[in-house]
Formats: sequence, C-alpha cells, structure tokens
Amino acid sequence: MRGAKSAKWVAIAAVVALGATACGGGGDDSSSSGKSNGVISVEIGEPQNSLVPSNTYETEGGQVISALFTGLTKLDADNKVVNAMAESVESKDNKVWTIKLKSGYTFHNGEKVTAQSFVDAWNYGANQTNAQQTNPLFSHIQGYSDLNPGEGKKPTTDKMSGLKALDDNTLQVTLNGAFSAFPSQLSFTAFVPLPKAFFKDPKGFGEAPIGNGPFQMKGKFKHNEEIDVTKYDKYPDASKIEVKGVNFKIYSNLDTAYKDLVAGNLDVQLVIPNSGLPTYHKDLPGRYIDEADSGVGYIGFPIKYNKAFQNADLRKAISMSIDREAIASKIFLGARTPADDFISPIIDGYRKGACGDACTLNPTKAKELYKASGGLPGNTLEIGYNADGDHKAWVEAVANQIQQNLGIKVTAKPFEQFQTILNDLDAKKYKGAFRMGWNMDYPDMENYLRPIFSKEAITNGSNYAGYVNEDFEKLLVEGDQAATHEDAVKKYQQADDILLKEMPYIPVYFYTLNSGFSDKVKSMKIAGHNILWDTVKLS
Repeated sequence: MRGAKSAKWVAIAAVVALGATACGGGGDDSSSSGKSNGVISVEIGEPQNSLVPSNTYETEGGQVISALFTGLTKLDADNKVVNAMAESVESKDNKVWTIKLKSGYTFHNGEKVTAQSFVDAWNYGANQTNAQQTNPLFSHIQGYSDLNPGEGKKPTTDKMSGLKALDDNTLQVTLNGAFSAFPSQLSFTAFVPLPKAFFKDPKGFGEAPIGNGPFQMKGKFKHNEEIDVTKYDKYPDASKIEVKGVNFKIYSNLDTAYKDLVAGNLDVQLVIPNSGLPTYHKDLPGRYIDEADSGVGYIGFPIKYNKAFQNADLRKAISMSIDREAIASKIFLGARTPADDFISPIIDGYRKGACGDACTLNPTKAKELYKASGGLPGNTLEIGYNADGDHKAWVEAVANQIQQNLGIKVTAKPFEQFQTILNDLDAKKYKGAFRMGWNMDYPDMENYLRPIFSKEAITNGSNYAGYVNEDFEKLLVEGDQAATHEDAVKKYQQADDILLKEMPYIPVYFYTLNSGFSDKVKSMKIAGHNILWDTVKLS
C-alpha cells in the first residue's frame, strides 16, 4: 500500500506502510479455532486519514477501501490488470480513452453507479482545494492544471475538461498526452466512483463510507480499534465471495498480531513480523503465503528542507556504508532481498545491478566520499522510523553499520505510528533521515518514479525529499508519451538512472510477501497488497 502510503505509502503507496497494532478490536468473534461463521478478522494498522478513497495513499486504509469500493480495472492473482467495473477500456492513440461500464453496480445506499459518479469523484480528487493525498495521480488528465494553479492561488473551475460522461454507461477521458499505462493506473483505489452523499458531507463520509464494492460498512470507523464491514448482497459478483464479513482489527504492534494469529484470535496477517520469520512455517502449517512483492524499502533524506543532506556524494557515501546482504539475510532471514534499483524486480523495466557501486558495501570508498562531501554537522545522523511497523531491528542495524563504516554517530529515532512520521514529514517538521517504503499503486515502472520523486509530488504526493531535477521531469514526460510500452520503459529507465546517480533516497531492500492465515481460511490470494476477496475460501 500503496506505497508502499504506498508512502503515503504504499503505499503505496501506498508508501509500504506495514504498521499494525495493539489494541485489537471487538466486533464478531470469528477467530476462535474451528469452522468460520463467514466472518474473518484481518490485521491492519491505524489508517493515516479517514476512509476517503482519494485521500488514502497507504496500505492500511487502502486495504479497507479495496473491500468497500470497486474501480474500473483491478489486479488479478498474477498482478495483471483486468477489467472490473469496466466492460471495455479503449483508445486509438493512448490519449483519448472511451470506457464502457458494466451494468448492475449500485452504491451501498442503492444509488446507481454511473459514468458521472467517476467524473465527480475524480474532479474532487484532482482539485487542490480539497488537498487529497492522491491528487498527483490525476495529473495526466486534461484540465488538471486548471484545478491546480499553485500555492496561494484558487482554481477558477471545479471540473477537468478531459472528463465527460457521454451517457450513464460511457466515460470519455482525454489526457494531456499519450499515456499507455492509463488502464493500469485505473486499478488504483483513487479512481473509484463516489455517491452523491459524499459531496454533501465529505468528513462524515470518511467515518462511514458508502462504496460500490463487495462489502459495506457496519457502523463507523472506530479509530485505533477496528473497522467492521459486511457483505453487500446486491454486489454483482456477490455469489463468488464466501466471506460474509470482515473485522479489520487495528494493531500497533506486529508481534502482538502474530501471537493472536498463531493462537487463533486473528485470521489474516498480511505481513509476518521479524519475530515470526524463523518459525511461521511451523506455526502455520500449510497456512502461509511466500511470494515476490512489489515493495521497496528506503532510507530517505529531506534534501530540500535540510542543507546537510544536499550533497549527492554524502548520500552515496551513506548508501555504500550499508551492508544490504546482512540486512536481508540476518535481520529478515531471507524474507527480503538486497535492493539494486529503484524499481521492483516484478516490474517490467527493472534492471538487475542497475545501482552498481552505490548500492554495494565499500567502507573505504564510503569514508573517502563522506570526507570529500564535507560530512554532516557534528558528524551525527538520525534516522526516523515508525515503531508500529516492525522496523526497529533493521533500522537500528543500518544505523550501526553506518556508524561503524563511516565513523560517525548514528541514532535511530522511533515514532509511535506511521501516520505520525508521515504527518511530520508532510509539515516539514522532521529534518532527519527517515525510513520509508513504497508498494506499487499499479504495475508500471512510472509508478515508482513520478509519485515519489517528481516535482508535482512535493505538494500533494509522496516526495518527502523535496527532490527536483528538470532532466528527470523531462524524461517522465517523454516516457508517458512514448508510442509503445517498450519505448516508454527506455525513457523511464533513463529517469531511473538519474535517481541512481543522485540518490535522493537510498534503496535498501526489496520486499517479499510473507503472509499467514488461521485454520478458518483454506486458501486466499493477495495482489497489490490487497486481499482478492473472490479467492478467499473458508473452512
């Protein structure tokens, strides 16, 4: 989630928010040993914001949004993009897209989902006045700039010229230029429709959202406790879904959640914590998932907001002082792999070894670069991380490696929740280095570049570095407008090369998906860090 936030992550997107937590909720008691009553419990961390799709850019809230809403396209079990509510998504030039909707979809209040439901939702998400986290994702649509005139200015319209509802079942989208990844982008939850009730009370809606997906809210969002949803029987594919309800239990500690999972008091944990890695195959016989994942773990720098980090050689020196192999093998017991690119290995365009020397342990060269760069004030470095996401062990290990290999003082600073450090980074309050992660919003190389490192992502996206490079910006546009997917990948790789040279963030490891489930669940599949509800089979 997405981010990786997907950072708003993983979210990720969001930005990969892998937090989870403490209190455990109430709701239906579905987790005692034995057969399921149709209701299962799923661990999540406290979402950063209320449950508004366009303001949800992290995996915790994203998990709930994906259960409550259905978009035009979605990811299947192989992480391939397929149609969801869209009957067809077609274009002759990758610029003007015609989308036909399937019939039979209604919101949970009975309102029919129409093309206008998408138009209204996207216009809201793209309007800078509404300050939605996913705002930059709408930037490809013609008229986006009219809704985003810049800081201190007010939009003169509330509608993007590129959006038209030709009739109830036909949506026409005109982009600023050709963008072949548009159908993939539509699979992200920012692009779901919204009912009329949302616009009457957005704040209230976020506490009890009305979606069009397979599940509907049962009561309100109980912050730091739980979110309950129940199956929506009028959903067109309701007959394919065995699960009758979900209790999203909010935890502040992954170890606590894992103990509940093993004891049968929790049914699904998407991320096995470090403490469980040595034993989870034994603890959960036949009830675990080990697969390649889209997430990337980073150490980031607030380059724009702290002059101490503005020398690229300094950032490279820190990168070269990190032993990625040791982090992957000793801290994560092989549940991570050393990162050698900003792009996940499961994405077309990834290049093995692209990072080269900058991602290879070399204490001697690192010291030389550090000294030549002028070093850090007082030769001290602080790395912030969210304590609710099981990051303590690896961040402290990285801190010790940097301290030993550069001969400087390095401390790891815990923040109680992921949303706390994200909020401080958003407000430009935290000036230290920081742990961050990204989980794809949609399976395209562009999604690892623009939402995290583009100029437009500074204000409303996930560019916590404040990083700006005009050559990088130019290559993103050229990649967007490339005639073929292959040509687009080449341009995006050139943009990636700039990041690898300048290191606004340091890629440390690639995630693998290590999940577990109770004996209430026979089998299940996960894609894009979200549960595919039609694949969940119950005991």
